[in-house]
Amino acid sequence: MTETGEMRFSRVHQASPERLFDCMTTPEHLAQFWGPTGTTTPADNITVDLRPGGAFETTMVNDADGSTYTMKAVYAEVSRPDRLVWIEAGVEGGMRTEITFIDLGDGRTEAVTHQTNVPQAYLSAEAQAGFRTSLDRLDTYLASLDSEQ
Repeated sequence: MTETGEMRFSRVHQASPERLFDCMTTPEHLAQFWGPTGTTTPADNITVDLRPGGAFETTMVNDADGSTYTMKAVYAEVSRPDRLVWIEAGVEGGMRTEITFIDLGDGRTEAVTHQTNVPQAYLSAEAQAGFRTSLDRLDTYLASLDSEQ
């Protein structure tokens, strides 16, 4: 096992906690933003068994070369719309991701993501920048949902 660390991201989204939670737990929504810029994650490549002990798996496709990256996790906590926790057992013995959805009371939600047991490769500036592009994509997707109403 290599050295691990932790990361924390916070982002305010223009969406209710319920909408944000649903976007993070529904393959059709996840397919619109999951993964950094330059990747796609088709809904058919996403498994969501939304219950503690249920599977959460995604396979991202690199748009440039078609290579794939699969993430396999198991939900540890599911509490709509406040909290979502999953563990990737195959990543350094169990990388844990916790997302807390905080209702700001004005149609916005702060999503706080806290990851522990994070491998060094995931802690790089490039990896963190990639994570942020996924959040940017989520914001763009949320805005598109608002324009449909």
